[in-house]
Amino acid sequence: MNTVKFWRSSRDYFFITLGVAIYAFGFCGFILPEKVVTGGLAGLSTLIYLTTGVPVAVSNYALNLIMLAMAYKIVGRRFVVGTVFGATMISLFIGIFQPLLAGGFTNEPFMNIVIGATLCGLGIGTTFVHNGSSGGTDIIAAMVSKKSNVTIGRTMLYVDCIIITSGFVIFHQIDKLVYGFVVLFFMSYVADQVIYTNRRAVQFTIISRKWPEIADAIINDAHRGCTVLDGTGWYSKKSVKVLLVMCRKIESVTISRIIKNIDPHAFVTQANVSGVYGHGFDELKVKIKPKTANGAEATSNSSGDAVGGDTAAVRRSNEEE
Repeated sequence: MNTVKFWRSSRDYFFITLGVAIYAFGFCGFILPEKVVTGGLAGLSTLIYLTTGVPVAVSNYALNLIMLAMAYKIVGRRFVVGTVFGATMISLFIGIFQPLLAGGFTNEPFMNIVIGATLCGLGIGTTFVHNGSSGGTDIIAAMVSKKSNVTIGRTMLYVDCIIITSGFVIFHQIDKLVYGFVVLFFMSYVADQVIYTNRRAVQFTIISRKWPEIADAIINDAHRGCTVLDGTGWYSKKSVKVLLVMCRKIESVTISRIIKNIDPHAFVTQANVSGVYGHGFDELKVKIKPKTANGAEATSNSSGDAVGGDTAAVRRSNEEE
């Protein structure tokens, strides 16, 4: 287990480093040459650079350290230690790329903004997928969420909007203000796509008189499990069976074909699910709470049938038990 954890941690740190390198390349090569103030501490550091000449890497790292010191008592040692690595690496790469890419790549401002925001979103998304953090407004959001009911995402949005708007207050350039919000939108969108693409799944709710045949075909042909629920059709006042199936998005066509071939008149709903955890899907990655004073351990365990889980994995689990 120690070897597995070591390689898993090594892989995470590798991709965190790769992610912040992609972010720094996109920021320094496409956004910074256009002198656009973006969100986050990178945007605030850009503002300091444009007004005082202090390199972005220096001010970015200094601001991160100040905020981490302020957040230590609020968010705890684990969050601070986990953020130091990402903040250090992103400042290091920005320090390397800023002088090398000062001239930019194209003379098209909007193209630079879109390419830079896409690369930044790709880098941030890669970092988040592997449990990393680049610091910045994440620290502020974490502190606020500990003391109030405001969500982390909303706090980050508010802070980013304030930083971008402050660039307009100082320089009075409306085009730079618009570009700043374009960067914020594109970067957030690309980051979300990277973070949630692998976790996307589909949930089927199937009502059919031929539910046993459909359930067997899903297990045997699609290799997905399903759960049978009891229901009542209120119009007919008759009992019905409802099949609940979870599958990967790329498997949804197979499930649809199975249903149509067996019962073309089946009532089916299909919904996108952002994450499914359990047998045959992703592992639920959460921190287990330490034991309380009375010796009880605060943790959550899943039990019961694996809805739509990989039936082979379920069978292996049952055999081991």
